[in-house]
Amino acid sequence: MLGIDLKGKKAFIAGIGDDNGFGWAIAKALAEAGAEILIGTWAPILKIFQTSWANGKFDASRKLSNGKMLEILKVYPIDAAFDTRDQVPPEVIENKRYAGLSHFTVSEVAAEVAKDFGHIDILVHSLANAPEVTKNLLDTSRQGYLAAMSASSYSLISLISHFGPIMHKGGSCLSLTYIASERAIPGYGGGMSSAKAALESDTRTLAWEAGRKWGLRVNTISAGPLKSRAAKAIGMIDDMIAYSKANAPLVKDLEAEEVGSAAAFLLSPLASAITGEVLYVDNGMHAMGMAVDSQAICIPK
Repeated sequence: MLGIDLKGKKAFIAGIGDDNGFGWAIAKALAEAGAEILIGTWAPILKIFQTSWANGKFDASRKLSNGKMLEILKVYPIDAAFDTRDQVPPEVIENKRYAGLSHFTVSEVAAEVAKDFGHIDILVHSLANAPEVTKNLLDTSRQGYLAAMSASSYSLISLISHFGPIMHKGGSCLSLTYIASERAIPGYGGGMSSAKAALESDTRTLAWEAGRKWGLRVNTISAGPLKSRAAKAIGMIDDMIAYSKANAPLVKDLEAEEVGSAAAFLLSPLASAITGEVLYVDNGMHAMGMAVDSQAICIPK
């Protein structure tokens, strides 16, 4: 039987803050395949994540199919808006949510991982943030737009740039995107659609550059809407899910585990010749050019 075997591989997943999103599902899928898991959690919520873990809040969702529990080798604080320590402004360093955290920029986290484990094999970018995501693009400020691009798109470049040197040849990188990169999704604002478009374009360029420089593969998954805690910030996630379910070829809710399984494949040796790819895991919604539940049309059932 052809299976995914990641035994002996180490995976660093940036962007997990709870047990409710795609990042968590990817971590579980990789663990199911035998990989050892390292996590980068957004610095301001590190203590919340660690407390929730210690208090057993994630125990139910940590269970793997073999009866064991998802284990994490180490959790690192990370703020992917900063590449180096000198870029961190005083107001961030002095913020009480960063108190006691000294190595949270991308370069510092990569150095800490190298010091702790030497090399990794898998890098997952599960990062996205836009402070003005509920605003229309026309109403988005320059600052808000650039913040979305920095946190949601450039952060992939930064991660691969700093982690690439400590990844084994043949390693694999993966990010998460959304159909708003190529279709107008009203309400998905604040520059997030622009950031996702940049992320996909960068995936192709990074596949070439990181492939030639370090022998790494770089892909992205365009996932359908999921009611994660992070997605609630959009403010219309329920409508997005309902629309997809009504119009996609497969009439069902998208499960985070389905994205996790697709990610495990792309990050495994089974996908050794796949790079620069956008893989849609959205119940086929990307293939549709017409809303079949529209009042303007009548489609025979």
